[in-house]
Amino acid sequence: MTQNRAETLALLTRYYEAFAAHDHDGMLACLTDDVEHRINQGAVEHGKDAFAAFMVAMDTAYEETLTDMVLFASDAGTHGAAEFRVLGKYLKTAEGYPQAKGQHYNLPAGAFFDIRDGKIARVSVYYNAEDWVAQVS
Repeated sequence: MTQNRAETLALLTRYYEAFAAHDHDGMLACLTDDVEHRINQGAVEHGKDAFAAFMVAMDTAYEETLTDMVLFASDAGTHGAAEFRVLGKYLKTAEGYPQAKGQHYNLPAGAFFDIRDGKIARVSVYYNAEDWVAQVS
């Protein structure tokens, strides 16, 4: 399936609209079955099941809204990116991190995508973890 820039931007828009609505099924529908998820300063996970489990864990520990969203796509539509701010609330203590007490945080972040056959085949999310720790400490 040939992808173009406009189709990739529409795909990324659907993905982030599903994120905003806490619609995990909608997010998963945007992914390839073998999606590669590169977690910020963490593991690389593969497949929709691992991604779904990650999203459940995230929704349990954090309440996040993304603002100032800017989406980018290559002309061929095979790569995409997003730049945004994460406005969050820390709800449940993550292992190895400060105790959660409902602290708020505001972080600049970005994500990078590979697109294959009209779906997201790779998601890599980046933010400054030291900044996040400082904000919730």
